[in-house]
Amino acid sequence: MDLSTKDILKKKILDAQENVRDYQMHSYDVDDKDVACLFKEFAEESAMQAKRMQEVLTKF
Repeated sequence: MDLSTKDILKKKILDAQENVRDYQMHSYDVDDKDVACLFKEFAEESAMQAKRMQEVLTKF
């Protein structure tokens, strides 16, 4: 199955958004403060990726 660029962007946006939710949730679940901080950073990075992909998608 061949996906168009637009379809791939949509899928990867959803993946990045899911990563944001997962990292945020795990940042509250772990006991280690360093790991929690790391997960919060990863959540922010994933959110930025999703935002940038969404900006590209709106050009299509």
